[in-house]
Amino acid sequence: MIGGFLTCGTPERLIDWLVESGVKDLTVIANDAGYPEQGIGKLLINHQVKKLIVTHIGTNPNAGKQMHDGLIEVELIPQGTFVDQIRAKGSGLGGILTPTGLHTPAEMGKQIIEVSGKPYILAEPIGADFALINAYHADPLGSLTYSGSARNFNPIMATAADTVIALVEKRVSSIHPEYIITPHIFIDFVVGGVNDGQ
Repeated sequence: MIGGFLTCGTPERLIDWLVESGVKDLTVIANDAGYPEQGIGKLLINHQVKKLIVTHIGTNPNAGKQMHDGLIEVELIPQGTFVDQIRAKGSGLGGILTPTGLHTPAEMGKQIIEVSGKPYILAEPIGADFALINAYHADPLGSLTYSGSARNFNPIMATAADTVIALVEKRVSSIHPEYIITPHIFIDFVVGGVNDGQ
Protein backbone atom coordinates (compact mmCIF):
# COMPACT_ATOMS: atom_id res chain seq x y z
CA MET A 1 0.00 0.00 0.00
CA ILE A 2 1.19 3.51 -0.79
CA GLY A 3 -0.56 6.52 0.71
CA GLY A 4 -1.35 9.72 -1.11
CA PHE A 5 -3.86 11.28 -3.46
CA LEU A 6 -2.44 12.41 -6.82
CA THR A 7 0.96 12.60 -5.07
CA CYS A 8 -0.36 14.81 -2.24
CA GLY A 9 0.73 12.97 0.88
CA THR A 10 2.72 10.39 -1.11
CA PRO A 11 5.95 9.17 0.55
CA GLU A 12 8.17 10.11 -2.40
CA ARG A 13 11.48 9.24 -0.74
CA LEU A 14 10.26 5.74 0.12
CA ILE A 15 9.15 5.26 -3.50
CA ASP A 16 12.58 6.46 -4.65
CA TRP A 17 14.18 3.80 -2.48
CA LEU A 18 11.89 1.16 -3.97
CA VAL A 19 12.98 2.30 -7.43
CA GLU A 20 16.64 2.09 -6.40
CA SER A 21 16.13 -1.39 -4.96
CA GLY A 22 15.03 -2.72 -8.35
CA VAL A 23 12.44 -5.01 -6.73
CA LYS A 24 10.04 -6.36 -9.35
CA ASP A 25 6.53 -7.81 -9.61
CA LEU A 26 4.96 -5.48 -7.06
CA THR A 27 1.25 -5.41 -6.41
CA VAL A 28 0.57 -1.78 -5.51
CA ILE A 29 -2.57 -0.74 -3.65
CA ALA A 30 -3.09 3.02 -3.87
CA ASN A 31 -5.70 5.61 -4.72
CA ASP A 32 -4.20 6.24 -8.16
CA ALA A 33 -1.21 5.68 -10.43
CA GLY A 34 0.34 9.09 -9.70
CA TYR A 35 1.77 11.04 -12.61
CA PRO A 36 4.22 9.82 -15.27
CA GLU A 37 7.32 10.75 -13.26
CA GLN A 38 5.89 11.29 -9.79
CA GLY A 39 4.65 8.97 -7.08
CA ILE A 40 3.78 5.48 -8.25
CA GLY A 41 4.52 6.64 -11.79
CA LYS A 42 8.23 6.21 -11.01
CA LEU A 43 7.67 2.52 -10.28
CA LEU A 44 5.71 2.12 -13.51
CA ILE A 45 8.42 3.77 -15.62
CA ASN A 46 10.91 1.35 -14.08
CA HIS A 47 8.62 -1.65 -14.85
CA GLN A 48 8.48 -2.78 -11.22
CA VAL A 49 4.70 -3.18 -10.97
CA LYS A 50 2.76 -6.27 -12.03
CA LYS A 51 -0.63 -5.23 -10.62
CA LEU A 52 -2.33 -2.00 -9.56
CA ILE A 53 -5.34 -1.98 -7.24
CA VAL A 54 -6.54 1.61 -7.55
CA THR A 55 -9.55 3.88 -7.96
CA HIS A 56 -8.30 5.42 -11.24
CA ILE A 57 -5.28 5.70 -13.53
CA GLY A 58 -6.35 8.69 -15.59
CA THR A 59 -3.52 11.01 -14.54
CA ASN A 60 -0.83 8.63 -15.72
CA PRO A 61 -0.85 7.70 -19.45
CA ASN A 62 1.95 5.19 -18.81
CA ALA A 63 -0.36 3.16 -16.57
CA GLY A 64 -3.01 3.01 -19.28
CA LYS A 65 -0.47 2.06 -21.94
CA GLN A 66 1.06 -0.70 -19.81
CA MET A 67 -2.43 -2.02 -19.03
CA HIS A 68 -3.44 -2.08 -22.71
CA ASP A 69 -0.11 -3.69 -23.66
CA GLY A 70 -0.70 -6.47 -21.10
CA LEU A 71 2.34 -5.50 -19.03
CA ILE A 72 0.35 -4.82 -15.86
CA GLU A 73 -3.00 -5.87 -14.44
CA VAL A 74 -5.24 -3.07 -13.18
CA GLU A 75 -8.11 -3.61 -10.75
CA LEU A 76 -10.31 -0.51 -10.55
CA ILE A 77 -12.46 -0.02 -7.43
CA PRO A 78 -14.89 2.83 -6.66
CA GLN A 79 -13.07 5.18 -4.28
CA GLY A 80 -15.51 4.99 -1.35
CA THR A 81 -15.61 1.21 -1.59
CA PHE A 82 -11.81 1.12 -1.81
CA VAL A 83 -11.24 3.03 1.41
CA ASP A 84 -13.90 1.06 3.28
CA GLN A 85 -12.35 -2.23 2.14
CA ILE A 86 -9.07 -1.06 3.67
CA ARG A 87 -10.90 0.09 6.80
CA ALA A 88 -12.55 -3.35 7.03
CA LYS A 89 -9.13 -5.03 6.98
CA GLY A 90 -7.82 -2.72 9.68
CA SER A 91 -10.90 -3.37 11.81
CA GLY A 92 -10.87 -7.14 11.37
CA LEU A 93 -14.19 -7.17 9.51
CA GLY A 94 -15.21 -9.68 6.86
CA GLY A 95 -15.91 -6.96 4.31
CA ILE A 96 -18.45 -4.26 3.53
CA LEU A 97 -21.78 -4.24 1.75
CA THR A 98 -22.17 -1.58 -0.92
CA PRO A 99 -24.71 -0.80 -3.63
CA THR A 100 -22.04 1.07 -5.60
CA GLY A 101 -21.25 -0.81 -8.79
CA LEU A 102 -24.39 -2.96 -8.96
CA HIS A 103 -25.25 -3.89 -12.55
CA THR A 104 -21.78 -2.76 -13.73
CA PRO A 105 -18.48 -4.60 -14.28
CA ALA A 106 -17.66 -3.79 -10.61
CA GLU A 107 -19.94 -6.62 -9.49
CA MET A 108 -18.30 -9.26 -11.69
CA GLY A 109 -17.09 -12.18 -9.60
CA LYS A 110 -18.49 -10.67 -6.40
CA GLN A 111 -21.05 -12.13 -4.03
CA ILE A 112 -24.38 -10.27 -3.96
CA ILE A 113 -26.11 -10.18 -0.57
CA GLU A 114 -29.67 -9.02 -0.02
CA VAL A 115 -30.49 -6.97 3.08
CA SER A 116 -34.06 -5.81 3.75
CA GLY A 117 -34.94 -6.58 0.16
CA LYS A 118 -32.06 -4.56 -1.34
CA PRO A 119 -29.03 -6.07 -3.10
CA TYR A 120 -25.46 -5.20 -2.09
CA ILE A 121 -22.04 -6.20 -3.36
CA LEU A 122 -19.88 -7.89 -0.75
CA ALA A 123 -16.52 -6.10 -1.05
CA GLU A 124 -13.92 -8.11 0.84
CA PRO A 125 -11.19 -6.51 2.99
CA ILE A 126 -8.01 -5.21 1.36
CA GLY A 127 -4.69 -5.45 3.19
CA ALA A 128 -1.00 -5.56 2.36
CA ASP A 129 2.35 -6.89 3.49
CA PHE A 130 3.71 -3.33 3.64
CA ALA A 131 2.24 0.16 3.84
CA LEU A 132 4.39 3.14 2.86
CA ILE A 133 2.80 6.25 4.30
CA ASN A 134 3.60 9.94 4.65
CA ALA A 135 3.05 11.94 7.85
CA TYR A 136 3.85 15.35 9.28
CA HIS A 137 4.90 14.87 12.92
CA ALA A 138 6.12 11.76 14.74
CA ASP A 139 6.69 11.52 18.49
CA PRO A 140 9.45 9.32 19.98
CA LEU A 141 7.13 6.29 20.03
CA GLY A 142 6.06 6.76 16.40
CA SER A 143 2.58 8.22 16.89
CA LEU A 144 1.70 10.45 13.94
CA THR A 145 -0.10 13.59 12.84
CA TYR A 146 -0.73 14.69 9.27
CA SER A 147 -0.76 17.98 7.40
CA GLY A 148 -4.09 19.02 5.89
CA SER A 149 -5.21 17.10 2.83
CA ALA A 150 -1.93 15.14 2.80
CA ARG A 151 -3.65 13.03 5.46
CA ASN A 152 -5.95 11.35 2.86
CA PHE A 153 -5.43 7.55 2.75
CA ASN A 154 -2.35 7.42 4.98
CA PRO A 155 -4.00 6.80 8.40
CA ILE A 156 -6.35 4.10 7.17
CA MET A 157 -3.58 2.28 5.29
CA ALA A 158 -1.51 2.24 8.48
CA THR A 159 -4.14 -0.01 10.07
CA ALA A 160 -4.27 -2.59 7.29
CA ALA A 161 -0.69 -3.74 6.64
CA ASP A 162 1.64 -6.18 8.37
CA THR A 163 4.55 -3.71 8.32
CA VAL A 164 4.09 0.07 8.22
CA ILE A 165 6.88 2.49 7.28
CA ALA A 166 6.18 6.17 7.84
CA LEU A 167 8.13 8.97 6.16
CA VAL A 168 7.80 12.05 8.39
CA GLU A 169 8.64 15.71 8.01
CA LYS A 170 9.40 16.47 11.65
CA ARG A 171 10.13 14.55 14.83
CA VAL A 172 8.74 16.14 17.98
CA SER A 173 9.25 15.39 21.65
CA SER A 174 5.53 14.85 22.23
CA ILE A 175 2.10 15.09 20.63
CA HIS A 176 -0.95 15.84 22.75
CA PRO A 177 -3.01 12.63 22.84
CA GLU A 178 -6.07 14.39 21.39
CA TYR A 179 -4.08 15.37 18.27
CA ILE A 180 -2.66 11.93 17.51
CA ILE A 181 -4.23 10.56 14.31
CA THR A 182 -2.26 7.30 14.02
CA PRO A 183 -1.22 5.73 17.34
CA HIS A 184 2.29 4.27 17.45
CA ILE A 185 0.94 0.74 17.82
CA PHE A 186 0.34 0.71 14.04
CA ILE A 187 3.81 1.98 13.07
CA ASP A 188 6.85 -0.27 12.68
CA PHE A 189 9.43 2.16 11.26
CA VAL A 190 9.76 5.95 11.12
CA VAL A 191 12.05 7.43 8.46
CA GLY A 192 13.28 10.99 8.05
CA GLY A 193 12.15 13.99 10.01
CA VAL A 194 13.98 17.02 11.34
CA ASN A 195 14.23 16.98 15.13
CA ASP A 196 12.45 19.90 16.81
CA GLY A 197 15.38 20.35 19.17
CA GLN A 198 13.42 19.94 22.39
